[in-house]
This record gives sequence, structure tokens and C-alpha cells, in this order.
Amino acid sequence: MTDIPLVDLHAAHAEVAEEVRAGFDAVLAGGAYIKGPDVAAFEAEYAAFSGVRHAVGTANGTDALELALRALDLPPGSGAVLPANTFVATAEAVVRAGLRPVLVDVDPEHLLIDPAAVADALPGAAVLLPVHLNGQLAPMAPLLEIAGELPVVEDGAQSQGARQDGRVSGSWGRIAATSFYPGKNLGAYGDAGAVVTDDEGLAAAVRLIGDHGSGRKYVHERFGFNSRMDTLQAVVLRAKLRRLPAWNQARRAAAARYDALLAGVDGITLPRTLPGNEHVWHLYAVRVARGRDAVLADLQAAGIGAGVHYPVPVHLQPAFRGLGHAEGAFPVAERAAAELLTLPLFPQITEDQQSRVAEVLAKAVRR
Repeated sequence: MTDIPLVDLHAAHAEVAEEVRAGFDAVLAGGAYIKGPDVAAFEAEYAAFSGVRHAVGTANGTDALELALRALDLPPGSGAVLPANTFVATAEAVVRAGLRPVLVDVDPEHLLIDPAAVADALPGAAVLLPVHLNGQLAPMAPLLEIAGELPVVEDGAQSQGARQDGRVSGSWGRIAATSFYPGKNLGAYGDAGAVVTDDEGLAAAVRLIGDHGSGRKYVHERFGFNSRMDTLQAVVLRAKLRRLPAWNQARRAAAARYDALLAGVDGITLPRTLPGNEHVWHLYAVRVARGRDAVLADLQAAGIGAGVHYPVPVHLQPAFRGLGHAEGAFPVAERAAAELLTLPLFPQITEDQQSRVAEVLAKAVRR
């Protein structure tokens, strides 16, 4: 039986191959490998897509988040509030920017950062980092109200094109970061990322810091580092961005099929969408109450590329032991880490493939 991948990058490439090849040929003929015209064009197109005035391409999504934080010029060592249920890069960027991670738990239904926990943790902090998880936005209206005058930096690595109450990911906070890692809804053919903002000054600061602190050749106005998007990646991203709305709609249709196929299966909790959110389903992650790892093994043995995202929360990672959190500190995030199981989902997935996934999963949880 044909294997069903967790993400099918070959299928996505097939849709853009001719356009990308022509774009690569043009770049190779022109020789503008860094800061080429396709980078500027993509930045303008992605800013418009995100509902903001400015986008700055970066080398990867982790750099994008660090640059967004550095551009704010926050006091060194000040607190940055973020959820424990996120990829480690969110906390890495905080530390790399010279700030201190302040972790909070997530709500038990949607596994998004919990506004009540934020309200308790925010006093004394300098910035709030809501994470838009699995393709849907964190509850931005209450978070902005709680934050007040403090800056809000959106981690939108998994939410390209997602909306809440009509507003697109990246347009809610002072500044936002995203990742174009190949498996994202908008994925490059290597590493790339971007910062988006309506603030002209912040955009200029991000661009300056990410280019060695230099606005003029060999004149370095502030300490920076090298995090520029290369032109070949911009070619890929421009081709894919034109298809992203249709691809996101295909993801929504696939998620709805899983909802129907798995409705009523004992032992599985389906993912839930926060009211007001228009989900883009970067990941479709169910919760398996008992024996998640055994269920995963059964799926993989059947040729189904299921996976587990974030099996160890940030606070229990050895690299962040210094934060001083023991097991039990964030019980909702910890329970989710033990139960979540990600099913194959990509725009080109077929109904037959999804039926096969649902059939094997239902059998596995009944064992």
C-alpha cells in the first residue's frame, strides 16, 4: 500500500516547478543572489497579504523573532511572556535577544496561550509573545487588552493567512515574525523567514540589525548580525504565495473531512477552533487519551506518516532547566504533550488517503 506522508513537499513542488525553474534561471543569469529584486517584490507582496505596510525577509523564522524583539530595544534581562506549549525556537529567540522567558500555561480546549495566566505573569515583564499554534490565532483581543501599553510580538510561524475576527495573522501586534521552513503552509526550499509590521521605524530597525547593523556599506550604525533572505528562496515563496489562499482552503476542507471521519471515535479528542478564528490547519493534531505512542507506532507500521509535535514542553527541556520549573508547573501543556498526535494533512491529500488514516487510527485506539 502506498505510504501517506505527514507532509507531501513533492506535490507542492509539482504545482510550482515550472515557475520556480524560470525564476531560478533569471536569478542565475542576473547574479543578484542577495537582496535581489525578487526579495523586494516578495516583501511587498507578503506585507500586503499580511495586511501591514512592511515585511522584511530574514534567513529563518527564529532569526525573524529575535530581530523583532531586538528592534523593540527592550531592557536587557527583562521578561518576555510566552506559552510553555510551543516549539523551542520561541524561547530560544527570547534568550538570544537578551531577554528572560516567562512561561505560562495554555487553555485546555484550544491549547493556546491562556489570557488568565498571562494576566498573572505580565506584571514586571516587558513584552508579550502569543504563539499562533497549529494554524489558528491566539485570543488576540483579550491579550491586547491585558498587555495595555506593553508591546505584543506575534509568533506567526504556523499561521500564514489565518484570521481572527477578519484580521489576518501578523496584523494584531506591534510586530510579528513568521517562518518559511519547508513544511510550513508557505514553505521555502530551505530556511527563510520574515518580520511584518505597520511600524516604519521597527521595520527599518529589523532590516538594519539583520544586515550587520549597516544601512550603508561598511558603515555599521549598531550591533547586528547576518540574517538576509536569499533571492532564490524569494523566487520560491513568490510562486507559492500566489497559491497560498487556495492551498489554505484545501487544508480547511481536509480538516473538515477528518472531523467527519473521526467523529464519535472513542479515545480521540478532535482539535477545536477558537470562536472567531479562520484556521489554516498547519497541523491537524488529535489527542489520544491512552497509549499515544503505541497508536503512533501502529500508524507508522501501516505506512502512515503521523508524528508528534513538541512531546517535551519548553520548561522540561534540558536547555531551559535554568528557568527553575519542575514537572507539574504547567499541567495543561504537559498533558497535551503526552496526548497529541499529528495526522497527515497537506493541500493535495486525497479523500482516499484520509479515509485510510482514519480507519487505521480508529483500529489503533481500540486495541
